[in-house]
Amino acid sequence: MTVADVTPLRAGRAASGVLWPLLFGNFVIGTGVMVVAGTLNEISVSLRVSVATAGQLISAGGLLMCLAAPLLAAVVAGWDRRRLLTISMLWFGALHLACAFAPGFSVLLPLRVLALISPAVFTPQAAACVGLLVGPQQRGSGIAFIFLGWSMASVLGMPIGAFVGGTLGWNSAFALVGLLSLGSALWIWRTMPDRVRPPALSLAAWRETLGSGSLMLCILVTVLSSAGQFVLMAYLAPYFKQKMNVTPTELSLYFMWFGAFGFIGNFLMSRNMDRIGPARAVMAGTCSMALTLLLWPLGTTLMLASLVAVPWALGCFSANSAQQARLVGIAPTLAAGSIALNSSAMYAGQAIGAAGGGWLIVNSGGMDPLHWAGLVSMLAAMAVSALATRQRR
Repeated sequence: MTVADVTPLRAGRAASGVLWPLLFGNFVIGTGVMVVAGTLNEISVSLRVSVATAGQLISAGGLLMCLAAPLLAAVVAGWDRRRLLTISMLWFGALHLACAFAPGFSVLLPLRVLALISPAVFTPQAAACVGLLVGPQQRGSGIAFIFLGWSMASVLGMPIGAFVGGTLGWNSAFALVGLLSLGSALWIWRTMPDRVRPPALSLAAWRETLGSGSLMLCILVTVLSSAGQFVLMAYLAPYFKQKMNVTPTELSLYFMWFGAFGFIGNFLMSRNMDRIGPARAVMAGTCSMALTLLLWPLGTTLMLASLVAVPWALGCFSANSAQQARLVGIAPTLAAGSIALNSSAMYAGQAIGAAGGGWLIVNSGGMDPLHWAGLVSMLAAMAVSALATRQRR
């Protein structure tokens, strides 16, 4: 099946045959990316390193994904997407199984970083494929649909990982990610059409992408909002352990609560994206996250913290889905490059946020300033998003 053969596929047929395995792939990728945050306490205790040191698994991995996403987008431009996406999931599974048997932190860190090559490939390339599998009118909803996998990872994957890690050890949580990855690879191989190859971006197209003020401002929004989240999110497990002495079961229930509202937010976004427009959707999601960071000190118990987190959860994944659709809408022919850069920006924000949070913990004597730093970054993201909308008009 060539690109010309794939384009006319009807949205219903594509969704039932191809978009579901892409959604599940994002679920596995999201679960794997977030498994460290859910098991940070266990990694710190088991490998005898500080929480800030264990947080380097997040910041180093985010840096790798940041650098790899645009570079690998150019390297794999001509690859058949069925083979590319299958191989990326096999790599993700094999490296996480290897991580599960790591004898110490010095071995775990490079293995974990190498494993995160897969998210740098899978998420942007899966999104780029959607434009060839559905019609133009369904493109925004199709992209939001496969990104429901990340929301589902927050609803199920991260809580399960936190519970397994807290009861059976962090090694078991990593092994679970490995097994899920192998299952995802098989599903993609069995359902993805052959010879799906989005057009490769030329050097001129990359220059056009990097030279677009609207696109680059949108990319900066992703960096700032991701950093604003991960300065606190990366350390939620030790935060709740220190402040409220939560058990692994309570922590997993908190993550499940957070993920449930994340799923609801992304689902509502996928249903209304084409009606309200991606730019307004991004602003709504970012404002929602900023509200939680402003009200964070009110969460003095786990119940209150769960209620305060609802706006954050509603905006967390939905804003990123809207951002992907926003980039595609600004320049459809540059989508492969802009989506890769947006994924890079998301991971750069994770690295900046996790590293900044670790620095604050070490140098400020605790975790109390984390949400304030996150709020400042989120307010900056809102300002840049408004500027990008104005420039686009």
